[in-house]
Amino acid sequence: MTTFRMLSFAPLARWWPGLALCAALAGLGLALADLPWFAAHSVSALTLALLLGMAFGHTRWHARTGAATGPGVDLARQRLLRLGVVLYGLRLSLHDVGQVGSAGIAIDAAVIASTLLLAWFAGRRWFGLSSDLALLIGAGSAICGAAAVLATEPVLKARAEQVAVAVATVVVFGTLAIFVYPLLAQLDAHWAWIPGGMSGFGIYIGSTVHEVAQVVAAAGAVDPAAVHTAVIAKMLRVMMLAPVLLGLAWWLQRGTGGARITVPWFAFGFIAVVLLNSTGLLPPAWGAVLQAVDPFVLCAAMAALGVATHVRTVRAAGLRPLALASLLFCWLIVGGALLNHVLQRWLA
Repeated sequence: MTTFRMLSFAPLARWWPGLALCAALAGLGLALADLPWFAAHSVSALTLALLLGMAFGHTRWHARTGAATGPGVDLARQRLLRLGVVLYGLRLSLHDVGQVGSAGIAIDAAVIASTLLLAWFAGRRWFGLSSDLALLIGAGSAICGAAAVLATEPVLKARAEQVAVAVATVVVFGTLAIFVYPLLAQLDAHWAWIPGGMSGFGIYIGSTVHEVAQVVAAAGAVDPAAVHTAVIAKMLRVMMLAPVLLGLAWWLQRGTGGARITVPWFAFGFIAVVLLNSTGLLPPAWGAVLQAVDPFVLCAAMAALGVATHVRTVRAAGLRPLALASLLFCWLIVGGALLNHVLQRWLA
C-alpha cells in the first residue's frame, strides 16, 4: 500500500514546483493585463506571461532551482498547452458562423490559406528560415496570434526559442495594426473599397488582424458598428484553427510511405468543445468557470515557454523572422483588402 502511494504521488512531487512557478507567473500576467496602461495598449496576458517567464528564466534563482522546477515547467509547456487550446473552443459556437455568412467564411478561409502558403514559401526561399519557424510565424499571422503559435508548436515539434520568436512577431505587428487600421478606415471612407460600410470594414479587420484583443482595439477605434462583425469574423478564424492543424499534420507526414499519421488530438477536442458549446447543453455556470480557467491555463503554458527560452537564442534568429512577419503584415493589409473587396461583392 505504501509503495502504491509512493508511485502514485511521485509524479506530483516532481511536477508541483514547476507548476506552482508557472501558476504564479500566469496569475501575475493576468493581473498586469488588467491594469489601465496595459489594457489601453491591448497588451495581452499571454504576452505578459511570456515576458515574465523569460525574465524569471534569466535570474540566478532559476539557475539554482531549475532542476526542481524543470519537470513541472515542461508539463505546463506541453500538456497544459493542449488543454488550454481545447478550452479555447468555449469562446465559439456555430451561431457565430451564421452571423458573418458565406462571404465571411470564404474570406477567412482565403486569408488563412494564402498567408500560410506565403509564410512557408517566402520564409524558406527568401529569408532562409526553417520550415518550422516560417509556419509558426505564418500561423500566428494567419489565424489567432499567440494562441495559434502555441497550438501549432506540438504539431511541428518546434523548439521553445522558435515559438518565442514567432510570438514576438505577433506582438509587434498585431500592436502596429491597432494604429494602422483606423487610418485605413479613413481612406476607405473616401475610396469605398471594402463593401458593406462599417459592418463590412469590421469583417476586414476581423479577417486580417492577429490577436482577438487587437481586433477589438482596432475595430473600437474605427466605429462601434465595426466591432460586432470584426469579433465574429475573428472568432470564425479561430474556429478554423482545428482543421488547419489537422491539415498541417497530414501535410507534414504525407511522405511517410503509408506510416500512420499522428493527428493532434487536441484539435478534435477543440471541435468537440465548440459543438458542445453550440448545443446549449453545457450548464452556464460550468461554462463560465471553464472560460475563466482557460486564460489561466494558456498563460501558465506561455509562462513555461518563457522560462525555457533564452534571449541569446532569440537574438540569434536575427531580423529575418521580423522581415517575414512584416511581409505577412503587408499581405494581410493589401491582400486581405483585395480578398474582402472581391468576396464580399461576389457572395453578399
